[in-house]
Amino acid sequence: MPKITPFLWFDNNAEEAARFYTSVFRNSKMGEVRRYGDAGPRPKGSVMVASFSIEGVEFTALNGGPHFKFNESVSFVVHCKTQEEVDEYWQKLTADGGQESQCGWLKDKFGMSWQITPDRLLELIGDKDPGKGQRAMQAMMQMKKIDIAKIEQAANQK
Repeated sequence: MPKITPFLWFDNNAEEAARFYTSVFRNSKMGEVRRYGDAGPRPKGSVMVASFSIEGVEFTALNGGPHFKFNESVSFVVHCKTQEEVDEYWQKLTADGGQESQCGWLKDKFGMSWQITPDRLLELIGDKDPGKGQRAMQAMMQMKKIDIAKIEQAANQK
């Protein structure tokens, strides 16, 4: 077991969320699903926690009730090598009620925030030419889903 595991609080759809996330990411798998027993606090037999892994990171999803909601103060960054990868994750994570935001951010249908970030964007923003980095940043600030070609075009303008 890893030393630190992200623990995600859901109202009553932890297993559904775990199955959704493992369907989005290729290198993922479902783990154990544990159910509440006689001690509660939720109905006996209902899902208490569902474990799953994505890219070697272990997660636990808890059905803890409606007390807490996700917000943008915590997000997961998905590093992408190609525009096709950006497009794929963007489409899958915004499907069925997810919401686009600015600068490569989105919320999935469960309210979890994700940053779909091409590696090329980070390279351009950190370019040794500060003007190039600034132009890349300005272009990114105008986007919802990141378009690598448009970021490169903006960065390379003089």
